[in-house]
Amino acid sequence: MSTLPSGSHIRQQFLDFFAAHGHKILPSASLVPEDPTVLLTIAGMLPFKPIFLGQQQAEVPCATTAQKCIRTNDIENVGRTARHHTFFEMLGNFSFGDYFKSQAIAWAWELSTQIYNLPADRIVVSVFEDDDEAFAIWRDEIGIPAHRIQRMGEKDNFWVSGPTGPCGPCSELYYDFHPEKGDAVLDLEDDTRFIEYYNLVFMQYNRDADGNLTPLQNKNIDTGLGLERMAQILQKKPNNYETDLIFPIVETAAQIAGISYDNADDTTKVSLKVIGDHVRAVVHMIADEITATNEGRGYVLRRLIRRVVRHGRLIGINREFTPQVAETAIALSESAYPKVRQKADTIKNELQKEESRFRETLERGEKLLDEILSKVTDQVAGQDAFVLYDTYGFPLELTQEVAEERGLTVDTEGFEAEMRAQRERAKAAHKTIDLTIQGELDKLAETIQATEFLGYSQPSSQSTVQLLLIEGEQVESAEAGTQVQVILDQTPFYAESGGQIGDRGYLSGDSVLVRIEDVKKESAFSVHFGRIERGTLRVGESVTAQIDLACRRRAQAHHTATHLLQSALKKIVDDGISQAGSLVSFDRLRFDFNCPRPITSDELHQIEELVNTWIAEAHTANTYIMGLAEAKEKGAIAMFGEKYSETVRVLDVSGVSMELCGGTHVSSTAEIGIFKIVSESGVAAGIRRIEAIAGTAVLEYLNLRDNIVRELSDRFKVKPEEIPDRITTLQTELKTTQKQLDILKGQLAVAKADQLLTQAESIGDFKILVAQLESVDPESLKTAAEQLLQKLGEGAVVLGSVPEAGKVSLVGAFSPAVVKKGLQAGKLVGAIAKLCGGGGGGRPNLAQAGGRDASKLPEALSEARNQLTAGLS
Repeated sequence: MSTLPSGSHIRQQFLDFFAAHGHKILPSASLVPEDPTVLLTIAGMLPFKPIFLGQQQAEVPCATTAQKCIRTNDIENVGRTARHHTFFEMLGNFSFGDYFKSQAIAWAWELSTQIYNLPADRIVVSVFEDDDEAFAIWRDEIGIPAHRIQRMGEKDNFWVSGPTGPCGPCSELYYDFHPEKGDAVLDLEDDTRFIEYYNLVFMQYNRDADGNLTPLQNKNIDTGLGLERMAQILQKKPNNYETDLIFPIVETAAQIAGISYDNADDTTKVSLKVIGDHVRAVVHMIADEITATNEGRGYVLRRLIRRVVRHGRLIGINREFTPQVAETAIALSESAYPKVRQKADTIKNELQKEESRFRETLERGEKLLDEILSKVTDQVAGQDAFVLYDTYGFPLELTQEVAEERGLTVDTEGFEAEMRAQRERAKAAHKTIDLTIQGELDKLAETIQATEFLGYSQPSSQSTVQLLLIEGEQVESAEAGTQVQVILDQTPFYAESGGQIGDRGYLSGDSVLVRIEDVKKESAFSVHFGRIERGTLRVGESVTAQIDLACRRRAQAHHTATHLLQSALKKIVDDGISQAGSLVSFDRLRFDFNCPRPITSDELHQIEELVNTWIAEAHTANTYIMGLAEAKEKGAIAMFGEKYSETVRVLDVSGVSMELCGGTHVSSTAEIGIFKIVSESGVAAGIRRIEAIAGTAVLEYLNLRDNIVRELSDRFKVKPEEIPDRITTLQTELKTTQKQLDILKGQLAVAKADQLLTQAESIGDFKILVAQLESVDPESLKTAAEQLLQKLGEGAVVLGSVPEAGKVSLVGAFSPAVVKKGLQAGKLVGAIAKLCGGGGGGRPNLAQAGGRDASKLPEALSEARNQLTAGLS
């Protein structure tokens, strides 16, 4: 009896096959891409972008990878189809000008039929409609019958990187689950019969701005085989989720919920599949240093975690469970991706915190739903239901259920319209993999040379203007007063990278001067942003590029100080601390790091003292160029968000710190001068931030503080050291005065209210008083209503006031007998507040509300009187 191959075995078979055919096995790149145009690594070929653009030389002629990928543009299909995922592994083989179409097709066929042993009569292929070459290779060299080779249009079988740039036809391999249906009709769009498992991209053209195609000098191969899809095929499963890559996570979630996957209904199975898919995604995202935030890739992570928690609630899990299912995902991945095991504690802690926070958020969502329903008379707006779903993870079904209990409906069509709009926005953001740089750089990427950086050793250089842009449009010249972007052949200017901002300085020629305000890295080019101060700048002109040395020295001091700060944090707080982001500027540094708690004042003092000790000891800071493997072996720490080639730059602060870093640094810590921590705060769950200053920036900081202290000392007529005590005394006096004022306000309100007793109306055995008091704050109004009710006996009091412009206060106080009659203060006050453009409520016997339209207050009080009269008659 044959054993079905595991997902791990399928992955290794792929890598071993191409390694045996001369490909170098490269590790998976991080899910945090080097490419700034995409949020996450969304395809196996993305790490090779510079090579495909011709901006970087390939270190090997051909390579093979198992690449982690994240896509969320079809997130609503996850769990509902057999093949959609947010996290997936793309197995790829790549040729950088080595082999091409015929060899790629031959190996794809050999792998499919001889390694994975797929029956030849179950494979159907597609080619681009005009690619006669690929059609002939499949038919004549491989031997596939012509009717099993489908010609398809540009939409399906022509790969593009963007509007311009490298592109080429594709050929895709499909597996036929139902060959018994015959070959008469081979509809590859029928995903109940066919699944595309391998895509071969023949990158052979360059497309210019006019849409013209010209052959590339080096033709490349980019392929992708979906591991999950091949596992479904070889393990004979009805969908990807029931393969051994995902199903153990599904089973763990089912056990926690106390249910059986096999016996579950379709809705429950969808929730279990969503959990299985998303947990894989978040485990790898957190392992790659992504933390949950409200923007960017951090928001993607937060959204996925919240969907896991929400679907857990839908299947009956009412306790914390994400760390438990994460452990299953970690165990499944650790053999291929050891980093997930190394980061296991970080992963589980992040999930635990996010789950706890989201459960609180769900409770707030329930409160928001209650507020929405209190203002609705017939139907909940689709937009409101969508906000509850998208922001609070509140299921539409639950909103409908709660609304139905109150006799209301939900605008599901409006909700679906909002959902469609969100999907379109997501698809637009992920439509293609944009390999291009920006504007005119796309067209000239292959005709201008990459910018050579000289700034480690030279503060100035003689450079040639290769490209000149105004607002992204290419020009041949620009005159004084114009904001320009300039690309030079070589430059001493550091381009923003690794948290360090770009240099400032000047470009000067015989008759031109350009002030450079910033420099950014765009792929292999340094883009200098500046303003022409005088003269005319022209393409091809030779200029002197000179950095602002004072700014560079300040940036160097802050950058090296950042490395010292990280070392001090590891020594004093926790050796497991790692960077989660940074900013190195001329006037300050900002360092974000993983830490589950605030840093104490005593620890901050120790950190500051240790860094200043290292500065005073004048440690030498050396930079070395070495192999990545050697650097890691020596213990060099990688900086967050940075990507490294096989050869790296290492900053070694002797005896203190060793890190991979491409930034600019001092040569001795003594050059930093002094280090001062300015603040420590939390910026996200589990992420702390320290802001600090170094060198001459400290003097500016101290001068500012000294001026403030002098001014306060003069104002309070005390010595500087006596200022804290003086402020404490003033705060105490202010609190006492405020309490006395509140008491007086309440007494005044009661005095005003007592004059209203004569306006009380008798309705049967009850007395009611509905009146307006002038300029009374909400708390005093409440006090007045309670005291008036005591004096009335059995009855009801409703008071209104306009304490300030644009604000209405309302309060209702009902006696127990009135409540027994079926009248409730909360409902009545909440209803009349709507007339004033507001809302509110409270208990049956006492409630407060507010509004914004003071002109409607008389109408609201009249409505209160009518309701009380009708209810008590």
